[in-house]
Amino acid sequence: MNHAMISRLVVVFWLALCPAPSAPFGVDTAPQAHSTATLTLPRKDGSVRFAVMGDTGRGSREQYEVAKQMVAFHKEFPFDFVIMLGDNIYGLDTPAEMANKFETPYKPLLDAGVVFHACLGNHDNPNQRFYKLFNMGGERYYTFRASRGGISKLTEGGVRFFALESEYLDKQQLDWLEKELSSSTSDWKISFFHHPLYSSGKAHGSALESRAVLEPLFVKYGVSAVFSGHDHLYERIKPQKGGIVYWVSGAGGSLRKRGLRTTDMTAKGFDTDYHFMIVEIAGDDLYFQAISRTGATVDSGVVHRPGAPEAGASRAPSPEPVPVAVPAVSPAGRSTPEGEVGVRPSPSPSPTPPPQ
Repeated sequence: MNHAMISRLVVVFWLALCPAPSAPFGVDTAPQAHSTATLTLPRKDGSVRFAVMGDTGRGSREQYEVAKQMVAFHKEFPFDFVIMLGDNIYGLDTPAEMANKFETPYKPLLDAGVVFHACLGNHDNPNQRFYKLFNMGGERYYTFRASRGGISKLTEGGVRFFALESEYLDKQQLDWLEKELSSSTSDWKISFFHHPLYSSGKAHGSALESRAVLEPLFVKYGVSAVFSGHDHLYERIKPQKGGIVYWVSGAGGSLRKRGLRTTDMTAKGFDTDYHFMIVEIAGDDLYFQAISRTGATVDSGVVHRPGAPEAGASRAPSPEPVPVAVPAVSPAGRSTPEGEVGVRPSPSPSPTPPPQ
């Protein structure tokens, strides 16, 4: 066998051993297999519909996979906006990183007109409050009302949201919150912020100092539900003072597997995969569904508004389940280690700017 023949055999053998290059995250190179999931929310006429996600912005494969599930569910449950529970952008927040960690994974939702409302987490640059697509208006804390079809004028009825900056609850913010809560005539008052007042998470747990100053205001002025992140897991807390239900939803792009302690305040917990939530408010009932990275339902149910007449949730028929075609995702995904920035996708052409 001559030298040239040996060289060709070596090259063929080497090519056989080398894996094919992988595509960037979020780029489909072939039609993707789908499986069927279930939507449990009723989709009532005139209802307020939104999604919830926390601790997302790593640019990791898992974040992109959760985003694809959000897009799939949006086709059957067209929510109008998303509340973001902080730690929206880990690490650098240059324009390229903002595209990688926010604009690209959620581009189909942005293109569909879905509005994102962020609050700041402990890993976020405070200057992100000026980022237009976070809709914070340059403020550390703010309020808005929701009505079917989008965000309405403050004088209209419906559901009012209070976004707080829980890293620094100074007197100015607390005075503002009391003024806004006391003047609100909305039946539903919902607050969202990063550090949970109630959590069974092993890493952080309940923010007791924040609870001491916020919970009395929530009870006094009739807050109905609270959403937070920070602990990288899902937990629904049993109703606390004032009948308020608290949720921890901090695994939209970060996960601490087996991070949930056993406590008597947990109504439902999930700490083995990433997730997001969808919520529908119709009359005095709040329907919720927590969905994993694979499209599986983690938790679902209905909460009747504290203080409202008991008719409603107790008499409402269970909604008919609706099948949802979701991307097939392996349940055995890796988790991004706590405190680390996720792996960045390979360079790809700049995404088309979402509508402003």
